Amino acid sequence: MSTQIAVRLPERVVEFLDREVADGRAPSRAAVVSSALEREMRRLAAERDVATLARAGAADDLDVLVDWSVTHLELEG
Repeated sequence: MSTQIAVRLPERVVEFLDREVADGRAPSRAAVVSSALEREMRRLAAERDVATLARAGAADDLDVLVDWSVTHLELEG
């Protein structure tokens, strides 16, 4: 489901959106805006993950299993 909203954008941004659509790199202005916002959401989530790891450290419950696996398992290749 999607919701239509109205936003004001600088003319140069609208020109960019129109070029992307005209050149066939995007099906619509909305697709370019949506893609950019989704990318920004992923970037912000990654920043939060980095901050969490910096605070808490990278250790996790599987470290012992990984250490055991490295010394006890052989990969066929």
